[in-house]
Amino acid sequence: MSAIAEFLKDDVKRSVLLLIVSAISLVLSFFKVLDLPFDIAWVAIILCGAPILWDAATGLILRHDIKADVLVAMAIIAAICLQEWFAAGEVALIMEIGGLLEDISAAKANKGIEKLISMTPKTGRIVEGGSEREVPVEEIAVGSIVRIRPGESVPVDGIIVSGTTSIDQAVLTGESVPVDKGAGDEVYSGTMNMTGAFDMRSTKASGDSSMQRLADLAASVDAEKTSVVRIADKWATYLVALVMVLALVTYLVTSDIYRAVTVMIVFCPCAFILATPTAVVAAMGNLTKHGVLVRDGDSLERMASVDVFTFDKTGTITEGNPSVAAESADMDEGRFRMLAASAESLSEHPLGRAITDHYRSLGTEVVGPSEFSMTVGRGVRAVVDGSVVLMGNIELLKENGIDVPPSRMASAEGLYGNGCTIILVAVDGSYAGFIALSDTMRPESKEAVAELGGMGIRTVLLTGDNSRAAEHMAAEAGISEVVSGCTPEGKLAHIETMQSGGSKVCMIGDGVNDAPSLRKAWVGIAMGGIGSDIAVEAADMVLVGDRVDSVPHVVALCRKMKTKINVNIAFSLCWNFMAVCLAMFAVLGPVEGAIVHNVGSVAVVVNSVLLLVMGRRAHRSGASSSDA
Repeated sequence: MSAIAEFLKDDVKRSVLLLIVSAISLVLSFFKVLDLPFDIAWVAIILCGAPILWDAATGLILRHDIKADVLVAMAIIAAICLQEWFAAGEVALIMEIGGLLEDISAAKANKGIEKLISMTPKTGRIVEGGSEREVPVEEIAVGSIVRIRPGESVPVDGIIVSGTTSIDQAVLTGESVPVDKGAGDEVYSGTMNMTGAFDMRSTKASGDSSMQRLADLAASVDAEKTSVVRIADKWATYLVALVMVLALVTYLVTSDIYRAVTVMIVFCPCAFILATPTAVVAAMGNLTKHGVLVRDGDSLERMASVDVFTFDKTGTITEGNPSVAAESADMDEGRFRMLAASAESLSEHPLGRAITDHYRSLGTEVVGPSEFSMTVGRGVRAVVDGSVVLMGNIELLKENGIDVPPSRMASAEGLYGNGCTIILVAVDGSYAGFIALSDTMRPESKEAVAELGGMGIRTVLLTGDNSRAAEHMAAEAGISEVVSGCTPEGKLAHIETMQSGGSKVCMIGDGVNDAPSLRKAWVGIAMGGIGSDIAVEAADMVLVGDRVDSVPHVVALCRKMKTKINVNIAFSLCWNFMAVCLAMFAVLGPVEGAIVHNVGSVAVVVNSVLLLVMGRRAHRSGASSSDA
């Protein structure tokens, strides 16, 4: 009994069982195999039809809401009134089959997330006073030292403080080979430690970990949110009126109640109802399989019309792992390094982390600043060991009345030309030097930009970097339009300008400073692996493995999805009107009408589900413009 109870807890398995029983009852009814005091089709009517009738009645009576399921309920009731048990059962069955296909598609969409959650450990090993203590993962506080042994999963996000190892990050990033990690490297919850033991300092609580953040995003997936779905429900009111008029006219002209009921059965918009949700959920399932999480179906519909892509630079088209390439100090070098490393020690920006990690690796002492503040798009201000330290771009120093000697700026010109980012440093109101950092281009960025261009999409680089560094990286990636020196407000204003001119803009970014632009853009995409919490929350989609080359597939799939939705809707309406004409001229009876009507529903669902198997490179061969 326990095994049966466990089986029935699974919604999909329970639905499959009910559908099998209902289908068998309809076959027996159609061929009149059993001699029972009642028609065996009542099994299908009760199991499949009762939920539909209940939903339609509660919506109509309690919320005064006429949706498409009201039409389905009307067809079932009309067939029952004429004692056409098979027709009533079949209409109910096909609607439940459509619902099951949606459930299966949704299950595929969440399969990857369930895998992430299942691989996240429930406990971790804290090191305190030289001893180890195993605690629930929820009790691991930020800053705790956690020990990970070979073969164990990382319980929370953190930074390695001692030991070297190889980490299998496939579940998070899709990388096929383990990545070597050592002191100073970041590790993420749910990834697998393959070789050596290491100690790490946790940087996030379990509820804020990479895995949990992505799981929470996936939990918000809702295929019912697309505007096309809302329009379909809105049309239901007019369709109810239309079908009643057609049925009444048929009866008045022919005096044949069976013809009138057949019109109601064949006009039942099962295919119309299924046209959008099945395509949206199938597209979500496909994208999840390719490492893209989607917040809601509406963003997929919007993505289909995007014609401009704007990219942030650091961490988006570049690796986001900058390193110190050069430095110039106008003061004692040791103190310069200590002040710079300490001032950036509380920064979340990749450049700030790179500076602190670099100098710490050289043995520089890092002192916690007594004061710290960050001006997004400018830099940081910190009080370290009694000195006021400013680190950022030229605008930050100018705003604080600090002049940079022309000779020092001239020495940085060559570094700018090589794509370096320059962080200017001032101490106690005077210029103190600069630090040059370089980043490497993501190997897939150039390919992604080229593919987007081939799809007729304009690409723009929006970055806070100086013009020379920005233009160098843009040229390397193949991006022709560059807007450099952007503050967060500047990025936002540029996106607003493009959109007010009629463009549909998709913004891709990863940092806190990208969050306003991600939310303002027609569609926002965040880098899930290295992106900040705020950026991920502001975005409509997340690239789990930070693979920019997934973006062309997203665009192609969304365009394909929109085309399928339009084809599904047009087909379903044409099919229904054809069936109505045949019913009005008595070519179809109630049973034949139900069969013809349901063939259209199955065709729509099958066409949508084919989105699940669309390959990542299908758009290259023009598959995105064809339909099943």
